[in-house]
Amino acid sequence: MPAMSQMTKPAFAHMLGALDRILDKLAAHCEAKKVEPGVYLGLRLYPDMFALTRQVQIACDFAKGAVARLSGRENPAWTDTETTIPELKERIAKTLAYIASVPDSEIDGSEERTITLKIRGQDMSFPGLTYVNFVVLPNFYFHLSTAYGILRNAGLEIGKNDFLGRT
Repeated sequence: MPAMSQMTKPAFAHMLGALDRILDKLAAHCEAKKVEPGVYLGLRLYPDMFALTRQVQIACDFAKGAVARLSGRENPAWTDTETTIPELKERIAKTLAYIASVPDSEIDGSEERTITLKIRGQDMSFPGLTYVNFVVLPNFYFHLSTAYGILRNAGLEIGKNDFLGRT
């Protein structure tokens, strides 16, 4: 089995980097089309889903939260005040910096570390490996995919390679 740090940190870094580049494309698109970026940041796939801004925030939160919890550190609390593309890009940069700052050695060996979360008002505990495989990674990719879907549906010219970070 790969080390826990290798199951998490590279995926977070790669995919958040891809999201950052998609936001660059959004900024260029808005400038070229003379559209206020806030129009896109408030879009959602369905009325009961979070808007694009919140999708980016949550993807970042899952990445930083996983690294913090698996390493036994306190999860940094960040306010969700981003309202512009540059602010969302700064949140991604801050998340990437935090992930890089935590040594792999603090994460490795956390497969059996008990991770307790409050989910819908109830404490739920998972071994580290279960937490990564069935909580963190599915949620991280869900919010990335939803952000991508919002922008693709709105007409931003992005494709699968943009999502996968191959551009």
